[in-house]
Amino acid sequence: MSTTSATRVKPLIIVGPSGVGKGTLIEKLKKNYPNSFGFSVSHTTRDPRPGEENGVHYHFVEKSLMEQEIADGKFLEHANVHLNIYGTSFKAVDDVASKGVCCILDIDIQGAEIVKNSGKLDCAYVFIQPPSISELERRLRGRGTETEEAVTKRMQNATKEIERGEKLGSAFFDAIIVNDTLEVAYEKLKDVVATRISNELVV
Repeated sequence: MSTTSATRVKPLIIVGPSGVGKGTLIEKLKKNYPNSFGFSVSHTTRDPRPGEENGVHYHFVEKSLMEQEIADGKFLEHANVHLNIYGTSFKAVDDVASKGVCCILDIDIQGAEIVKNSGKLDCAYVFIQPPSISELERRLRGRGTETEEAVTKRMQNATKEIERGEKLGSAFFDAIIVNDTLEVAYEKLKDVVATRISNELVV
């Protein structure tokens, strides 16, 4: 299945540790430019958090089913994160791409490397960083949805992801944005879209 042939606008891949604000930035783009962007809904084997809807925030699936579909070649990328599997199916990307809008993918750094190394999609890559590890931990705890064990695990993974992102640097990413002030980070994200994808998307 060829995703590239269906894509008329270069997709935007947004990477960053859990709690850094990727979802908020994505929602601002979608809200302000509803006719320019579409979100590729990822699959996950974890349970939904309060307020999350199946098919909107994620496709929540049984682990055995997702493992089978991965084996059947239905996924562009996948990774084991926090004891669960996350991944992006070809169908999820094609569903957005077929509408002629910019497909946004919110995936972890493992997935981003898989996509880029596969050569199956020509994308713009953005890494969102927290202003500090301590601020990221504060934001995660502020959610009020995580157990102490989950926060500890997410912080361990976040540290590794930030280190990997910094190592890959500008040779891999089109931009590295520190999400200290949301509006400033959002304007920088819009600049990436304008320069790396199409200025027409964010006019």
